[in-house]
Amino acid sequence: MSIYADSEEGLEELIKRIGLVKPLIESRVRRRINEFLTMKNRGNEKWFSELCFCILTANSSARMGIRIQNELGYEGFSKLDRKILSKRLKELGYRFYNRRAEFIVEARKYLNLKDLLLKEHDKREWLVRNVKGIGYKEASHFLRNVGFLNYAILDRHILRILHNSGVVEMPKNLSKAKYIRIEKVFNEIAEKVGMYPGELDLYLWYLSTGEVLK
Repeated sequence: MSIYADSEEGLEELIKRIGLVKPLIESRVRRRINEFLTMKNRGNEKWFSELCFCILTANSSARMGIRIQNELGYEGFSKLDRKILSKRLKELGYRFYNRRAEFIVEARKYLNLKDLLLKEHDKREWLVRNVKGIGYKEASHFLRNVGFLNYAILDRHILRILHNSGVVEMPKNLSKAKYIRIEKVFNEIAEKVGMYPGELDLYLWYLSTGEVLK
């Protein structure tokens, strides 16, 4: 994969777009960042609920994940029988209801997730290695949402805007090596615009979708 191949002009244009949109949504982004930083001080239940949200967003949407999280919450994620959880996901319009119910039930061995993660030096690697349904994108998403802002969340919206700006080539698949390479580019852009990667994500997501979610 070519990184930054003939991309200086596209990079400058992307930085300009970020600068133009920043005054329009800066207060909304700041509220989100404050929510993430507040989550860093919350307990195991909040962290486990957020993990389940991130499991649900894989090949789905953040809006769908938020809807289900609001409906089920920690109690549903941690206690519903797998078949009942699968049924509830289906009723809520979720496409992968059986598989993701299985992943969430399997993740219940980590109800003390915060206690476990805070002992780990490489939290993202631990998540990818131990939690079914969690890859680098989902692990980065989760860590950003609980207050660790130094990860790039390379979902399809972010990859598309980077690709359309000529900054990276669109990967056919996102292996660990490719993820780390593109994340390095993403982090360089974040440094250029004076933002944390987890903050820049919200601006790029807005440029791609017109929304500031989580």
